[in-house]
Parts: sequence; structure tokens; C-alpha cells
Amino acid sequence: MGEPVRVLVTGAAGQIAYSLLYSIAKGDVFGKDQPLILVLLDITPMMTVLEGVVMELQDCALPLLREVIPTDKEEVAFKDLDIAILVGSMPRREGMERKDLLKANVKIFKSQGAALDKYAKKTVKVVVVGNPANTNCLIASKSAPSIPKENFSCLTRLDHNRAKSQIALKLGVTANDVKNVIIWGNHSSTQYPDVNHAKVNIKGKEVGIYEAIKDDSWLKGDFILTVQQRGAAVIKARKLSSAMSAAKAICDHVRDIWFGTPAGEFVSMGVISDGNSYGVPEDLLYSFPVVIKDKMWKFVEGLPINDFSREKMELTAKELTEEKETAVEFLSSA
Repeated sequence: MGEPVRVLVTGAAGQIAYSLLYSIAKGDVFGKDQPLILVLLDITPMMTVLEGVVMELQDCALPLLREVIPTDKEEVAFKDLDIAILVGSMPRREGMERKDLLKANVKIFKSQGAALDKYAKKTVKVVVVGNPANTNCLIASKSAPSIPKENFSCLTRLDHNRAKSQIALKLGVTANDVKNVIIWGNHSSTQYPDVNHAKVNIKGKEVGIYEAIKDDSWLKGDFILTVQQRGAAVIKARKLSSAMSAAKAICDHVRDIWFGTPAGEFVSMGVISDGNSYGVPEDLLYSFPVVIKDKMWKFVEGLPINDFSREKMELTAKELTEEKETAVEFLSSA
């Protein structure tokens, strides 16, 4: 057993964290022989609830969990971190404009970015989950100038997993038989789930998705809409937002950063767009297909993009550009 890895989860008293913390603590993310220190940050009114979460983590009697630190203070939470998973954000309330939501979150992520800059290791990997995730991630990164931009990513793995699963369900195969779906762009309803480059394993043979499904109108219509609007569909049914599936996607995302992607496979992740070859404007936090090795991601290059895809990729880039402009305005006043 080596040195413990120090992991922060924010919004730690919330429902995504409730599903996430057990998976991390039992070794699903960093491996079965990697000791952990879990730091749990939430706002002051949630401290009593957080105490209950700490009790439950203790009661799981987990061998890898060396220490649990609940706090409402950024200087405690962000100290010497190896990984920061920023789940906490201001949720959208009834009648709230997206602009108001952005403003509230700029404040949070500016503050957390500055705390990362001041207290965390410079090698820290930061994963933003709280929505609007892409723009929150960009703001955190801009507020932490001493930490490399590449160390920041936002979660689009839930969308990626949703796309993978829809294809698997349609074909009657397991999700593991489907690989290399792509989520381009924003973690919003403008995201573009792209299966032009994806493959499915049917009876030991790798086949393209269009060839396997033979239903172009479904792939260009209902499939895309289902993935784009899945979060809203879950809320409508459960009256709560996705938690179990979000936590699973966070585990997948962080595990891939830590251990790398399997050979021949790529995953979707919101990352800084600088230097991409797909015509996405610079300085956006945009979801791309990436491969990961030695804890560093690289763009998957050279995928041919058809006109249908290009239009959808540009649409989501436009939304992200507008979000960024609004957020950067607030940033100077936050």
C-alpha cells in the first residue's frame, strides 16, 4: 500500500455524492490497493447532513479509507489535493433564467478555482460535474492560472454512456460491445451524440453502427433526441435528477484519467479546445473524443466529419461561446 490519494468531493451532502462516495471509497476508481483520504466540502447549512454521510462511510468499514474530512472551508478542502471532483453547484430553480444560473455559478467556481490555485497540488486533476459544467469548468480553470488548463475536464461521460446504452439496447447487445461513440460540445440539450465512428461487436465481428442498425432516420432523429433529453426524462419520472448514473459516469471518467483508456478505444470528455483539428474555436471547454495515457489526454485526430455532424458541432460551439461571454462578463464583477 502506497501513500494515500487525497480526493475532494464538493456538494458532498447531495444526492450524486451519496452514490459516488461509496464507489470511490471501496476502490472502484483508484484501484483495490490504493488507500484514500476523502475530503468532503459542502455549504455550512449542510454540515449536519454531512456528519450523517461521514457516519455512514465509517459504518461501511472500508479498508482503503484512511481518513474522512468533512468541512465547509475552502482552505481545508482544497489543501494538497490529487483529485478534485466538483459536484456542488447552484441548481436551477423554477422560473430562473439561465443567465441568473450562470451568474450564481461563476461566483462559486471563481472562488473554488482560486482555492485550487492557492492550496492544491499543481498536478491536481479537476473534474467539474456541477452544471452548467462546461462553463463552470472554464471559469475554475481561468481562476487557477498556475494549474495547467489540461488538468481541468468536465463530465460528458454520462451522455457518452447514455449514447452507448441506447445503441446497445437497440441492437440487443451489452453496452461493452459498443465503443467509440462521441459526445461533441456542451453538456446541454445542444450536445451532439455522434456514432459515425463507433463500432459494435456482433458475433465477434466489429461493425459500424450505421451498418448494424440500418435505420438512418432513427440514428439522425430519435436516438440523438433521446440522449440530448435523457436528463430531463429522468427528472420527469423520478422528480429528482440523475444520481446513480451520474455517479457511475464520474467513476468511469476519473478511472480513465487515472489508469488510461483501453487500447483502440476513446471516450468523451469536456476539455480545453486549444489546438483541436475540428474547427472548434479556441478557449472553449468543449466535449471531444480523447485517449488518455499517463494521466494526460490527447484529442483523437483525423476523424472525417460529414456535413450533418459539422452543423451540429457548430451549433453547440455557438451556445458555449455565448455562455462563455456571459460568464466572463460576470467574472470581472464576481
